[in-house]
Amino acid sequence: MFKKWLIVATIVAVLATSLALVGCQNGSTVVSANQQQGIAVTGEGKVAVTPDLATLQLGVTTQAKTVADAQAQATAAMNKVMNSLTGNGIAAKDIQTSNYNISEVTQWNPTTQKSETTGYQVTNNVTVKVRELTKVGKIIDDVVTAGGDLTRVNSINFSVEDPTQYYDQARTLAVAQAVKKAESMAKLAGVKLGKLLFITESSSYVPPTVFYSKARPSKPALLTIKPSSTIS
Repeated sequence: MFKKWLIVATIVAVLATSLALVGCQNGSTVVSANQQQGIAVTGEGKVAVTPDLATLQLGVTTQAKTVADAQAQATAAMNKVMNSLTGNGIAAKDIQTSNYNISEVTQWNPTTQKSETTGYQVTNNVTVKVRELTKVGKIIDDVVTAGGDLTRVNSINFSVEDPTQYYDQARTLAVAQAVKKAESMAKLAGVKLGKLLFITESSSYVPPTVFYSKARPSKPALLTIKPSSTIS
């Protein structure tokens, strides 16, 4: 079982209040509600979500004396990797090239006191979306077997493909909590709660750190996403 994420919405709210002012007029008290004040509160909503998507960054890296040889090796290795991915049911639309690079391999020559080119390195990386999370381990094992020593598995990230509905749920809970707090504080302070003055929101995404072991990738750690909001 994959550990669930926590999608957390945090809001800071300021709601208007009517503050009663007490004065004196011929020995009696006069109450005025003309001065507007505010109550600032913080609300938080949490929704537990199970990841439904794994994104793999993987590819091959080759090195040879000529560009042509390095490219030929990279092409052969990547073809094997691609066959492994499609053989595991990964759709073509879920495999995208993320990087293709050709670079010189140099070495310092103490005789000439210069850096000399000794070969070329070709790197070909792809981004792969895996929608059946129970197959992630097998897919990585098969890719490593297919590409051999030329294979590179750079990262594995688990996420929710469309977290919009969960953010909405968390936000609703956060606002409800903030309003409830404001109502309670207004009652304790003896003031009347007015309209909402303003609300702002900012969000951040903290992905889980996942390390790949030889047998299987580790499970995603607990993830907290914190969209913060300010209501005034």
